[in-house]
Amino acid sequence: MFGDLFEEDEDFSFLSNRTTSGRKIKSKDSEILEPRGETRLSGLRNQGSTCYLNSLLQTLLFTPEFREALFALSPEELGSLDEKDVPNSKVRIIPLQLQRLFAQLLLVDQQAASTSDLTSSFGWDNEETGQHDVQELNRILFSALESSLEGTSGHDLIKNLYHGTIVNRIQCHECGHVSERQEDFLDLTVAVKDMGSLEESLCSMYVEEEMFDGDNLYRCGACDKLVTAAKSAKLAKLPPFLTISLLRFNFDFTKCERYKETSRYTFPTRLNIRPFCEQNHLEDTVQIYELFSVIIHKGGCYGGHYHVYIWDVDELGHWNCQEEKKTRGVGDIGDEQDCPAVILAAIIAEAGVDKMVPIDQMSQKLLEHTGSSWNKAYRKQHGALHKFLQNHASVFQLSSDGSFVGLAHFVNGTDPQCCKPNNTEKMAAPQRSSSHWFDFNDSTVQCIQEKDIEKQFQGKESAYMLFYRKSQLKRSQEARGNARSGVPEYLLQQMDQATEDLQWKRLESDRKANCMNLRLHLSSCYRLDNGALHPVTSLGDSTLEISVDRRGTVGDLRQTIFQLLDPSIEGHVLSIAKLLPAGLHVFQDLCDAGQNLLSVEVHDGCDIFVWDGKQVGGLCVQSGPDCAPLLLTIMRPCKTQNSGSSQKYSESQRVFPSNFQLGDLQQTLAGSPSKESLLCSPSSETSEGWSVFAMEDMSKTLKMLGLKDGSSLLLLDSPEEGDMVLAAGKEMAVDMNLYYIQVQDWYNSGSEKGIVQITADPDSTMLSIRRKAAELLELPGECGDTCLRAVHKSGKLFPPVLEHVTVQEAEIKAGSILGLCRGRAPTTSEVFLSFVLGTDLQEGQEQDIILDETLTMKECLDQMLQKAGLPGDAGWHLRKMDWCYEAGDAVTEEDSSLKDLKIQSGDIFVITEGRLPPKGFLKLPIWLYCPKAQQNSVNHVTSHSTVLQINPSGDNSLQEDVESDLCFVCHIEISKDASLQDLKLQIMTLTVFDALGIPSPEFLRIWILDNKRLGKLLRLNHLQISDHKLGINTTLCVETLQIEEILGPQDLLLRIQLSIPGECRYFPSVDIAWNISRGCTASALRQKIATHCSLPVDKVEIAKYFVEKHEWLPLSSWTRHVSKKKKKKKIAASLQGAPYYLKDGDIIGVKNLLLDDRVDFSSEADFIAKEKQRQIEEGKKKSPQDLCNEKVCPSVRKTETSLSIRVGVFR
Repeated sequence: MFGDLFEEDEDFSFLSNRTTSGRKIKSKDSEILEPRGETRLSGLRNQGSTCYLNSLLQTLLFTPEFREALFALSPEELGSLDEKDVPNSKVRIIPLQLQRLFAQLLLVDQQAASTSDLTSSFGWDNEETGQHDVQELNRILFSALESSLEGTSGHDLIKNLYHGTIVNRIQCHECGHVSERQEDFLDLTVAVKDMGSLEESLCSMYVEEEMFDGDNLYRCGACDKLVTAAKSAKLAKLPPFLTISLLRFNFDFTKCERYKETSRYTFPTRLNIRPFCEQNHLEDTVQIYELFSVIIHKGGCYGGHYHVYIWDVDELGHWNCQEEKKTRGVGDIGDEQDCPAVILAAIIAEAGVDKMVPIDQMSQKLLEHTGSSWNKAYRKQHGALHKFLQNHASVFQLSSDGSFVGLAHFVNGTDPQCCKPNNTEKMAAPQRSSSHWFDFNDSTVQCIQEKDIEKQFQGKESAYMLFYRKSQLKRSQEARGNARSGVPEYLLQQMDQATEDLQWKRLESDRKANCMNLRLHLSSCYRLDNGALHPVTSLGDSTLEISVDRRGTVGDLRQTIFQLLDPSIEGHVLSIAKLLPAGLHVFQDLCDAGQNLLSVEVHDGCDIFVWDGKQVGGLCVQSGPDCAPLLLTIMRPCKTQNSGSSQKYSESQRVFPSNFQLGDLQQTLAGSPSKESLLCSPSSETSEGWSVFAMEDMSKTLKMLGLKDGSSLLLLDSPEEGDMVLAAGKEMAVDMNLYYIQVQDWYNSGSEKGIVQITADPDSTMLSIRRKAAELLELPGECGDTCLRAVHKSGKLFPPVLEHVTVQEAEIKAGSILGLCRGRAPTTSEVFLSFVLGTDLQEGQEQDIILDETLTMKECLDQMLQKAGLPGDAGWHLRKMDWCYEAGDAVTEEDSSLKDLKIQSGDIFVITEGRLPPKGFLKLPIWLYCPKAQQNSVNHVTSHSTVLQINPSGDNSLQEDVESDLCFVCHIEISKDASLQDLKLQIMTLTVFDALGIPSPEFLRIWILDNKRLGKLLRLNHLQISDHKLGINTTLCVETLQIEEILGPQDLLLRIQLSIPGECRYFPSVDIAWNISRGCTASALRQKIATHCSLPVDKVEIAKYFVEKHEWLPLSSWTRHVSKKKKKKKIAASLQGAPYYLKDGDIIGVKNLLLDDRVDFSSEADFIAKEKQRQIEEGKKKSPQDLCNEKVCPSVRKTETSLSIRVGVFR
C-alpha cells in the first residue's frame, strides 16, 4: 500500500524483546539451537526488517483451516524441492516452502525458525527483506498462492476461505430503478480518522447511504436523465475468515506530510456482522465472527515494528498467564484514564439517571471527583470534552442546543451504534471454552490475557490489522493440543529427524559453550627468585593445558587433575595464580571441594598452581594479593657526562613485594644502612622533574604509595647529588612551556622541502618567526616578499597569516606546520582571495590576489582579469566556489564592496565567460530534445541532431554525449515577467528552430531538465515565467511536435510502448494525454490505454519504466474499500503517490495478453544496461585515500519500492 513506507530511519531494535541479561550475545547459529520456551511455541527469526512477514505467517499458521488445507496438498500435485533446479520442472516452490515452514513451527523443538528459504522462494533479495506494509503483503502473498496452486486441488483455497462479495446499489428516486454491481473483496479497509469503533466504521460503509442531489445528480439508465438517487453498499457473501485493515496512516494536506492516527479506536472480540449484510434475516449465530488475531504496529509512519496477538484455537501452546490482582480505591482512576466515559457516566448518574447536566459544569465536577481536570488528564489523548461526548453517542445524549448532556436510554436508528444488537441475551453465543492468547514478537512468544487487547486501541502502539473467524467453525477433539494433526507423514519424519539433529547439536554446543581451558603449573618446574616464581626451563615446558566444564566444582577439578598427573601428588594443594610482569604469583588456595568453579573465580584461561601449599624448592612462598610482586624501574644518575648537556640516568629493574616498606626498599638499594641516600619519585606523569619522598612515607608499603608495575624510582647517593639533579629538572620544566613550531620551505621549488623547528612563546609576533625561519632556511637576502601560511595535512596551503599579530592571536598551536611562501602577507584592511578560470575548474589551478576590502566586485573582477591576462571587454562575471569545489550562483551585486558582501580571506571565485543579464531578466540555457532513434509517433519530429548541425556549448554544465538525446542550442535572455507563450515565441526565432519551420508555439513542449533528464513539463502558456519558479540555475529543453498540443492542468503526458509479441523488444513509443481529473488510478489508466490500443481491458497489462534502474514496475489495480466519507481524501490508490510517482514523460509498457504471455516486462536493452551498470560498480576499486577525499553528501530517504512475489507459470 505504501511501498517501502517503514524504512528503518529510527532505531526500533529495542522492540524485538531480545535481552541479554548480562550474558554473552549469541551468534546466529547458537540462536537456532535454542529450544522452545515456556509457551512451547516457536517464533520466527527477523531477517533484518521482516517483522511484518513474521506477524502474517504466524496468523496463517494459527488459522487451522488454512494450515490443514495447505498440508492436504500432496507432493504429487506440488512437486519436490529436490527437483526445483531441474530445467522445465513444474515445482510449486512457494506452497512447498510454506508447508515446510509450518511443519517446523509446529514440530521442531527450536525457539525460532528461519524464513530465509521462504523469502528466497519469493525471489526476494536484500532490498525486499526491508520493512514493508503488512496489509500489502497479505494481498500479494494470497495472490502468489493462488497463482502457484493453479491446476491443483487447492486452486480455490484462498477463494473459499477469504474471498467475499460486496453488492453496490444505486436507486433512482424518480422511477425506483435499482442498478446493482457486485465486486469481490479479500479484506475490508476501514477508516480510523473521526471514527470511534469498528462498528461505527462499518455502519458508515454499509448502513448509511450516499445521496446524489444538487450539482451531483445521477443519470438513471431507465429514466435516461439526471435524477436524485441514493447509493448504498452491503456485504453479500461472507467468507469464513474476515480480514479487516485499519487505515492508521493518513496524509495531512495542510502540512503536506504523512502521519499516523493514534486516537482511540475500539473493536469487539465478538462481531455481529448481520446489520451490514444483504441477507439480514438469518440467525445471529450464523453471522457472528470471533477475533483470533490482531497485528499491531508500534512506531510512526516512517518507521516501526510489527508483532501480533493470536488466539490459540487448537490449544497447541502452554498458556500460563497469571491474572494481575489489583484493588482500586474510590478515588483511583487507573483504567478510567484510558476510557474516561466510565467516570463521566458515573458523574451524570450521581445527578440522576434521567437528569441532564450542563456541559460547562462537567469539567468542574470531574475535577472534584478525580482531582484532575479534563484538559490536564484527557484532552491530549481524547480531544475536547464536547467532541468526546458527541463521539460516544451510545453512552451520552446531548440536548438539541448541545449545552446539556445526559445518559442515553435507547439507541437511535441512525446512531452509528445501531449495528450493535438490541437484545443481548438473544444474540449471545456460547462463550469460548478457552481464551489462550499469545504475543508473537519475532523470536519471542509470551502469554497474554484477552483483556490486553484493549491496550492496543490507541497510541503509537496500536492495532493495525484484524482477523475474525466465524463462530460456527468448530475444531475436532483430535486436533486440540495435537500439533501433529493434519501434517503429512513425510513431513513428520523430516521434522522428527530435524529435532534429533538439533538435540545432538544442542548437546555439542552446550559442551563447547561451557568448556574452559586452564593452564596447570607444577611446583617441580618452578623456582622462587626475588619474591616471584619463575620456570626452571621455559614457560611452555612448565605449563600443561587442560579443558574442564565451567559448571563443575573444585572437587571435580581436583579429580580431573590428579587423574591426569602422577597419583603420588594427590595430596597437593591447588591454587589460583596469575602471570605478572615480575613472574608467577599465587593468589588463592582452592580448599573447599564443594564450591562452584565460577564462584571461586576460576575462569577460561586461568592459571592453576599445583604445590604443597608452603614451599617451592625449599623456600617459603608468600601468597595473596597483599604481597604480589612489583617490577620497578630503579634509576641512578650517570657519573660521567659532558658539561651543559641534560642529565642522563642508568636504569635497572628490580622486583619487590607489594607489602615491602619504602624504607626497607631504600636500605636494600643503598646497600649500607649508614649511607646517606635519597629516594625520589617523578613529580608528575608529564614532567621530567623529581620529588624526594618525605620521611613519613618511609614507613608506608609500596601498595599504599600507589606504586605499580613499571613505576620509576630515582636513587641518589648523596644530598649534594640530589641538589644538582633537582636544579636541572627545574630548568627543563621552564623549557617545556615554550612553543615548538615547524616551518617548511615553500619558497624554493622542489619535491623535498626543507624544514626547521623554531621555539617561540605565545607573545612572539609572526613577523619575528618569519624572519627567524628565513634565516634558518638560509634564504638569500634579496629573496623579496615572503609570508607564512598554515599547511593542511593534505598539503594544501591556507591563506597567509597576518604578520603583526602574536602567535596566540593567530591561534597557532604547538607543533603546527607553517609554510614559508613567496608573496607578501595581507594587512588588516586587505583580503587574500583565489580565483580560477571556468574553463580550467580543477584544484591546484588557482591564482592568488590581495585586494583592499573597500573595492567593489566589479573592480575586483577587473584586477583578476588583468592578472590572468584576459581582455576586460569580452564579457565576464564572477561565481563564488562552494565547499564541493563547484561554481555556485553568480555574484550579481557588482557595485557592493568586498566588506559589505562579507568576503573573507581564503574565498575562491570562478571567472565565467558571459555577461550577467540585466536586472529582472534571466539567462537560460536552451537544449533540444532529439532522440537518436527517432520513432514514427503521433507527435514527434523526424529530424536528427546531425541534420540540424547544432554545436554544443563549451561553458554549459551539460556536455553533449554521443548516447544522449539532448543537444545544446544556446542561451537566451528573457524577462521574469514574460509569459510561457513569450518564451516559446522567442525560442522560435532561434536559427535552429526557424530552420525547422515551427508554425506556432503550440507545436513546442518546454521541459525543465533535472539531472540530465526530462523533468517538469511547463504548461498553461498564459502563466508568467516567475509562476513556474524558473531561476538562474534552471535548464530548459525544447521538444518539437508535428501537431499542435494544448495540455490542461489535469492532463498527464505519458509515452506508451507496446511490446512486440514473442520478443524482448518494444515498438516505438506513442504519446498520449490522459485526463486525471476523475482519478489517477491503475484501472483508469488501463482503460485509457486499452481504448487507445483498441484492446479488451482484461487483456492488457501495464508497467512503469524506471530509467535509472532499467526496471519495470507492474501497475496493480487492486480495489480498496474505504468509508464513503474518506473517498474524496483518499490518495493511497493514486499512481502519483508511492511507489509509482507517475509524472509527465513517464514510459508505460503495454502487453497484449492475447499475443504475449510473458511475465517479465524487461527488454534486451534493459539486460545490457544492467550488465553495464554491474561492471561499472565492480570496476570502482577505491583506495582509503580516495574514500577520505570523497565529498560528503547529506543522507536522503530511500525511494519507496513496491513489494512483489515472483511466481512461476503453472497454466
